[in-house]
Amino acid sequence: MTPLETSSQFLSAEYWDNRYRTGQTAWDIGSISTPLKTYIDQLTNKNLRILIPGAGNSYEARYLAQNGFSNIVIIDISTALTAALQTKFRTADYPNITIITGDFFTLKGEYDLILEQTFFCAINPILRIEYVATMQKLLSNNGRLVGLLFNKTFDSNPPFGGNIEKYRQLFSNGLRIIRLEPCMNSIPARNGSELFLIAEKSSQTDFIHHL
Repeated sequence: MTPLETSSQFLSAEYWDNRYRTGQTAWDIGSISTPLKTYIDQLTNKNLRILIPGAGNSYEARYLAQNGFSNIVIIDISTALTAALQTKFRTADYPNITIITGDFFTLKGEYDLILEQTFFCAINPILRIEYVATMQKLLSNNGRLVGLLFNKTFDSNPPFGGNIEKYRQLFSNGLRIIRLEPCMNSIPARNGSELFLIAEKSSQTDFIHHL
């Protein structure tokens, strides 16, 4: 199947519910990724409004909460996953984590930091322009999108990959790229196949729909 033919399948809650229920979660590395941990460790403002879309098992959210960050929002389309996260992050133990079951592309709000960890690669490439537009809408004036992108292609999808040239063109259309370069501290299994991205909100509001 082509990406276009399978896009609705990959975006459906049922598709991702099935992946979680059957343990088809090869993307899950079992802990927060080293590059994001390193970035988080440099942050001093614990009151940042932080969003983690397509959050999976949310190791990043747990790490943020355990390190004193007070405003963390998780959103995922899978009801099976978010139900498990509600148990994992009980309000009594993690009052600083909010869990939303829903579609990232319809999310409202404003965030100072959005963390990208295997969400971009899970959506169909035909939605990547909308992804950037949604990020631009959700970020505060000084807000940043920070995370990892695969610098490779895959024989089967998802995940969907790409390359630095395409990403630079894509993210420059609505965001200001501060850093987009090969990741130097990936986990061994992903060494040489990841890019580290830091981009911030741009005043640009017009998006090109034919990249």
